[in-house]
Amino acid sequence: MGGSYNWKELDETHQTLPMILGILSDTHDRLHRTAQAVHLLKQAGAEVLVHCGDITTPDIVWVCSELPCYYVFGNNDYEQDRLRLAIRESGGICLEWGGTAALDGKRIGIVHGDRLVEERRCLEEKPDYLFCGHTHRCRDDRVGNTRIINPGALSRARVHTVAVLDLHSDRLQFLEI
Repeated sequence: MGGSYNWKELDETHQTLPMILGILSDTHDRLHRTAQAVHLLKQAGAEVLVHCGDITTPDIVWVCSELPCYYVFGNNDYEQDRLRLAIRESGGICLEWGGTAALDGKRIGIVHGDRLVEERRCLEEKPDYLFCGHTHRCRDDRVGNTRIINPGALSRARVHTVAVLDLHSDRLQFLEI
């Protein structure tokens, strides 16, 4: 089971800085495309990445490690021990099959989307956001007060996409790779 984590960046007045997140999912070992996506997310101002599962290989973890990154496992992540090791060695945070994080004063649930029990558990915590993958389709809607975001996929999709979310302004943008 995942956990709850809190990364906060403080400026010189000890105020939390606005945070821009890069959200990606379903990379399915598409190393070159994932590297392009990380580069594009960094250009868009992403300071932290969230990978919503189906990482598949440790090489993807190392590509994503250019920025601090949260990870969850997906239904195609068969080698969890190798992925956990790469995540730990790269300085990332592994939330296992789902978990929550507090970033920029917002509570964020992160799941892959294939395990309804994990999605329900995260939603019970009434997060501001729930990030998910699995369907390989972009999604931006609400369930109650929770905004649900699926960035799309970098594999097995007609259009390969990721998402950028400014937690301060609540502005979401889908980016095509």
